[in-house]
Amino acid sequence: MVVPLATQHYPMLERNLLYTAVTRGKRLVVVIGQPQALAIAVNTVKAARRLTGLAQRLSR
Repeated sequence: MVVPLATQHYPMLERNLLYTAVTRGKRLVVVIGQPQALAIAVNTVKAARRLTGLAQRLSR
């Protein structure tokens, strides 16, 4: 799997998306791009609270 990283895709440079891309590779993962884009992705954590209703379903 090849993962391209560029600062032009700034809104998508997030740690969770990079983690998903890297962990989905079966044999080999190659990250190609700008070092600055990788740094931005690693340092950006925007974990939003998900409104799934899971807690309510588990409490029944």
